Amino acid sequence: MTKNERAAHVLTRLSELYPNPPIPLDHTDSYTLLVAVLLSAQCTDVRVNLVTPSLFAVARTPQKMMKVPVDEIQAIIRPCGLSPQKAKAISNLSRILVEKHNGEVPADLEALEELPGVGHKTAQVVMAQSFAVPSFPVDTHIHRLAQRWKLSDGKSVAQTERDLKRLFPEETWNKLHLQIIYYGREYCTARGCDGTVCPICRELFPERVKAVKTKKA
Repeated sequence: MTKNERAAHVLTRLSELYPNPPIPLDHTDSYTLLVAVLLSAQCTDVRVNLVTPSLFAVARTPQKMMKVPVDEIQAIIRPCGLSPQKAKAISNLSRILVEKHNGEVPADLEALEELPGVGHKTAQVVMAQSFAVPSFPVDTHIHRLAQRWKLSDGKSVAQTERDLKRLFPEETWNKLHLQIIYYGREYCTARGCDGTVCPICRELFPERVKAVKTKKA
């Protein structure tokens, strides 16, 4: 198969497996999604979903969150890891949203990336899932699978994003990045598959016998 043929096969198979993939982080609006995605850095979505109900019970709007002491935020989110940095970021971004954006999460990638604790991937998730703007946030699963499927060389997360955007139609990006994440968690895990085990890896490379060494994100 050519690279474009592999991409088409991946798109077809993932659409069969995950026709309507849900957003894995529980949220009710763009602000709660932004906070949840920020908390998910180096933390599982399952753990984030266990923590956010307690946090949002205290404050679920930037107007209220900016008034919560950072120590209190940190105590609640401690199970998510990196709690000192994340607590400060949540407090500071909430204040900035109120002071600069009328308390609303901006539907603008650059404005999101300027917020404390919000990197390119987090901003893209919010753009995709809250504002339906075509985006392709690349996490560790997507970075790994793109290499196993020879859709990108793994040189960097930024390169993986560029490669996947070139290969897949723009209208598929928002759903596809979730589909790849779910597949990476269920079938093509970091330890459960080495590029020769999972169904899609076998379908794309039936003659492959050597494990694929992937570069980390």
